[in-house]
Formats: sequence, structure tokens, C-alpha cells
Amino acid sequence: MNSYLYLKFFNPPSALLASGSKSGVELGGSKNIISIDQEHNFYNVGTIYTEMSWAEFYRDIEGLEDQIDTFTTREYKSIQDDPDALVESLVDNIRNIINEKRLFYGIGDFEVDAFMNENTIIPGLELENELINTLMDAHKKSRNRDQFPTLLKTQENKKYINITIQGQNKDKLQIPGGSLEDIADKLRFAKGFATGLVVSSKKSANLFMMNDRIVFQEDRIPEFYIDQDCITIIESGIERDKLFPISWFRFDIGIRSLETLESWDKIKENEKLKKVLKDYDNYITKLIVEKYISLTSPMNLTSDFEKEFLELNPSQKKKSLRDMAEAIRILTEEYEE
Repeated sequence: MNSYLYLKFFNPPSALLASGSKSGVELGGSKNIISIDQEHNFYNVGTIYTEMSWAEFYRDIEGLEDQIDTFTTREYKSIQDDPDALVESLVDNIRNIINEKRLFYGIGDFEVDAFMNENTIIPGLELENELINTLMDAHKKSRNRDQFPTLLKTQENKKYINITIQGQNKDKLQIPGGSLEDIADKLRFAKGFATGLVVSSKKSANLFMMNDRIVFQEDRIPEFYIDQDCITIIESGIERDKLFPISWFRFDIGIRSLETLESWDKIKENEKLKKVLKDYDNYITKLIVEKYISLTSPMNLTSDFEKEFLELNPSQKKKSLRDMAEAIRILTEEYEE
């Protein structure tokens, strides 16, 4: 797990950097394929949909200073309704994730409305109107005072921003693990989503997780909640001019997040997609098996262990992988002591 205060989000979507001024505001959203590395840094590796526009306010008309007059599209791309293009993108991106020795994290959805709507615009999240009004007023104040932080940085010609994940259940998004194998073991069973608010400080985009439906075991049923502590922190930060609301977010995590795509029923039987998903499953399995073998080699593990594992049926493999992952965690802790 990354021991630093911040995680990095490479190639961040425009919706995470949205801002505004007295003359107008950026509006729109994006849906992206997200991967992570062993430090749990995020990578935007593919765009499923993005549309960002500049909304110009009325000028010199009293009472309409914050009402939208015109829209100008600045960025647009969509493959979500094009099954062939969607399959091609998924296959290429999952293949690249394997080659880069990273993990498929899920689908990230970021929406920007300057909090001008009466309700949240992200599916799966409902908040009180009083909070939304607070966010709207804070966004307007940030526009008028030119307070939106400049967060974009560069590392080895790669653009990124610092992010943090906040909330009582943040470990469901920032998955604990001392190695790629640890995270992979948890993530391969994950399903569900988390929603919340992107609220920036001067140094980072902070993802406040307001609720979630994420489970790591099939028999678990998540309970609905709203993280009141997050609301308290956001309201306090806004009042002290330390936090600046930017957008809404939703993460559907794990490989099963693909099932949330609008065109999933049209692409799920595609042979190229099925092949790369099988290859990805084999890649994750091999990560765990090889890590287990490397840690248990002093114990004279049979050289045919991997072959014997591959001969197990799916149910036996699933149990064996769970046992190996637990052994990896125990052995890693012992070696680090």
C-alpha cells in the first residue's frame, strides 16, 4: 500500500479538473476505464464517454449573472453505443493492463454540473437539498473569487494529480494490500459501486465516499448509508475556504464492473472480449500462484505444484487461491518482522 499521504491519478479525466469563473463554468462528464498499480495509484487508460462544455453566463443583464446563456462543446468522444469500438477498446486496454503488470480496477464515472441541479446527478447517490445548496453556493463563490486550485502535475512526461480517498469505508476503494498480489486477490471478488463528491484542496482532489454497495464476498448484502462524517468535514472545509467542491463521482469496481456498461448485453458473447477476459483471469491467477511459490520455496514445495493447481476444477481453484492468498499475507508479515 502506498505509504504516502497522496495517491496519484495519471491522465485524469477533464471532469476531475473542472472549474469556472465569473463569466462561465465547465459542465459535462466522463466514463473511463481505470487501472491501478501496486501502490494503488490510479490510471485512466481508456475513455468510454466524455463530453465537456463551456457554459457562458448572461452578461450585463441584472439578475441573470449566474444563468447560462450559451454552451460551447470543448471535448466529446463516445463509444458506449458502438459495440465494435467498445470491444476493441476494452480488449486493447485490458491487454495493456496485463503487459504493464497492473490491475483492472473498474469503471470511473465523473459528472460536473456546478451543483446547479436540485438533486445529485450521479446514479446511486441521494443527498439532502440543504447540502446541495451549500455545494452550489461554494462553487459560485469559488468562481467569483477565482479559487479553483491548479492540481495538474507532470512526472516523466505523464500528467497526473494528487488524490486522497476519504470516508468511513474508504478501504473498499483504496484496497489494502502490501503487494499487487494482495490487492489482486481482493479485487477479483469485488463487485458493486461507491459514490461521492470530489472536493479539492490546494494540493489534491479529495474523493469523499458518501455511500457504497461494494462487497468482496458473494453472500454479503451491503446496507444503505450516508457518511455523515464526510458531510461534516466538507461543510467545515468550505466554511474555512480550505475545500472547493468540483464534481460527483461513481466507481464500479472489479472486472464485473463491465456488466454495468449500457452495451454489455451486446458485447458479452464477443469472442475477442471473452478471450482477453480469460487471459486476464489467468494473469491474476498466475500472479498469486507465483508469489505463493516464491514465498514457500524454502519449504520444499513440489516442482509440480503449478501444474497440479491448473488441473483443479474451478471450485477447487477458487478455494486454493483463497488459501494461497491468505498464506502470502501471513508469510509476507513473517518475512518483514
